[in-house]
Amino acid sequence: MKRNMSNLDRIIRAVVAALFAYLYFGGIVTGTLGIILLVLGAIFLFTSITGFCPLYALFKTRTLKG
Repeated sequence: MKRNMSNLDRIIRAVVAALFAYLYFGGIVTGTLGIILLVLGAIFLFTSITGFCPLYALFKTRTLKG
C-alpha cells in the first residue's frame, strides 16, 4: 500500500476518530448510531495510521503531494 494521504488529512481523520470515540464512550450517542460512529472512527483511525485510503485509490485521488 502506497501512501495517498497528506499529513493534514491523517491528523483530521485521527481527531474525528477520537471525537467519535468520545461521543460513544461518553454515552452521548448510543444505540445503532453509536455503533456506526464507533466503526467509522476505527476505519478513520486505521487509515490515518497507515496513510492509505482505499476510497482514494478507487477514485484515483490523493491528497499527498509528490
